[in-house]
Amino acid sequence: MDFEASTRPPARASAPAPPAEDRLQLALRLAAGQASSLVGGGPSLLFTKNGSTAGAPALKLRAAAAFQSPEQARQAAIDLDAIAREIVSGGEAHQGPSPDSLGERAAAGMLALPLQVRDRLHGVLIVGHGALLSPEHRQALETLAWSTATQLDHPSLLGELEKLRCEWEERVSMTDEKSDELLKLSEELFAQDIELLRNNEKLGKIEKLKNDFIEKMSRELRTPLNSIIEATITVLASEHESLSPSSQQTLRKALDEGTAFQRTLQNILDLWRIKQDEYPIETQELSFAEVIDETIFSVQDTLGDKAVEIIKEIPVPLPRLRGDLPKINQILFLLLDNAAKFIEEGTITIRARYEADRLHCSIEDTGIGICADDQQHIWNEFYQVDDRGGNKYRGAGLGLTLVHDLLILLQGSSRLESEPGQGTRVEFSVPVTLA
Repeated sequence: MDFEASTRPPARASAPAPPAEDRLQLALRLAAGQASSLVGGGPSLLFTKNGSTAGAPALKLRAAAAFQSPEQARQAAIDLDAIAREIVSGGEAHQGPSPDSLGERAAAGMLALPLQVRDRLHGVLIVGHGALLSPEHRQALETLAWSTATQLDHPSLLGELEKLRCEWEERVSMTDEKSDELLKLSEELFAQDIELLRNNEKLGKIEKLKNDFIEKMSRELRTPLNSIIEATITVLASEHESLSPSSQQTLRKALDEGTAFQRTLQNILDLWRIKQDEYPIETQELSFAEVIDETIFSVQDTLGDKAVEIIKEIPVPLPRLRGDLPKINQILFLLLDNAAKFIEEGTITIRARYEADRLHCSIEDTGIGICADDQQHIWNEFYQVDDRGGNKYRGAGLGLTLVHDLLILLQGSSRLESEPGQGTRVEFSVPVTLA
């Protein structure tokens, strides 16, 4: 089975319109991403027919979404090859348990849908889901599969139409039969165009409803939450002398919980904006040394009174750079905050350097470390290394997922090394330019 698509979202460009084949490939990648979005971020794979081998249909993996790497997508494609071939041969949808290669986000199972239109089967769309699918979500996925099949069928329909037109031009008098066939194909092509517009409109409405819900949730939760945090800070500052030690401790705990919830809410919104391609890159001048100092100050609440020392190791003064300051700051804070959360005593070391138009930064701690089985999952949404510790390691499991998605957005990279009981080292790099 061939593999043609990256698990990353396509980059925006202002270049001239790409060739038809490139536009089709882009449409298939967008379809895979949209399928993943419809099931809350589950993995998706899109196969198309690629001839036949020994009488059986041959398949090519054309697009994948919500995988950590192309290698994981390839492995999932291999595990699902038999099911995909069976669907292409029979044309029936399949719903059942998912293989381990689809990961935690497909824990509830998978749905495989044929890409079929005009009695022609062009491929298979497979989506893993972490929760049971509602009838509305299944209908939306079926609509997406039909729309994708129509886009795959469109070139062949155009080819048939063009072939008939050429035959007509070669013949001075065309038979009534050919004329009727040409007219029928023209009408079918027009009907497909209309149906594509209608289905794209339906999918657009679904996406709009989801966007409106997220925006409303943001507004309805953030406004009272900000008021609660501000009121708590005001009471602690103005009534400090008259409050008993136990009251002060209770208010500080409430403030910590409110601030943590505020960060979790912001992480959810940022992840959503990235998935919707609504988190634009903003280039500006930055001093990374100042970014480090600000981030160290920001994680003091997480460290509290732990016996932890934060060390900066920057061998030479870093030059002033140009890059997306808010997102780089956000990545560094999330990694440093995560290190501060999983260490009780010891050191956290921050290293940074500029090299070959890239900013390299690493955060190394002497905390509890991460076992090998957990390391492949820590970038997944809502995954927590130790979910048995109650409130000991507070968090929703979104910080590292956001780091992963931000680095993809910035065309950056990351690397993790960890040993249980010895600590963790995370290094990331992002492209920048000299200011």
